[in-house]
Amino acid sequence: MLILAKKCSELNFSQLMAVYEEGNLENARMFWQELSEAELLLRAEESFYSYLKGDFFRTRGAYYAIWEENGRYCSALRIEPYQDGVLLEALETRPDCRHRGYATMLMQAVIEQETRKIYSHVGKKNAASLRTHEKCGFRMLLDHAVYIDGSVSSNAVTLCKE
Repeated sequence: MLILAKKCSELNFSQLMAVYEEGNLENARMFWQELSEAELLLRAEESFYSYLKGDFFRTRGAYYAIWEENGRYCSALRIEPYQDGVLLEALETRPDCRHRGYATMLMQAVIEQETRKIYSHVGKKNAASLRTHEKCGFRMLLDHAVYIDGSVSSNAVTLCKE
């Protein structure tokens, strides 16, 4: 079932963090190599919450989309205004929910809801995400990513669904 959240209080934050645990650990290790895994997760979750509350949900038109199954968050992504449409970002599926089509179901549900052009930046080496995007009708627009803050990455591509 699709859940759309337009403010932090509409999210089950602990369930959301279960979806992002693997990515949070990976990202936190880049900043705090000296910390234990538990400390890394705590720092990452605190930073994530601060970002959502202080930045993301203050952006007009931004929302979280979550696929929930049997009372559990399985897959999640963020949507925020971008150029002449919206940017789909932070697509993630819990490791114990992968290969069951949750990311595809989530993206298709968002596509059905969204009336604007949808952009997405995907790492060039992220074959699973690239396949999921293609399955949902996204096509390559640029061989690099231009992020909301204007920074550019040659390690990702820009996809678009019109």
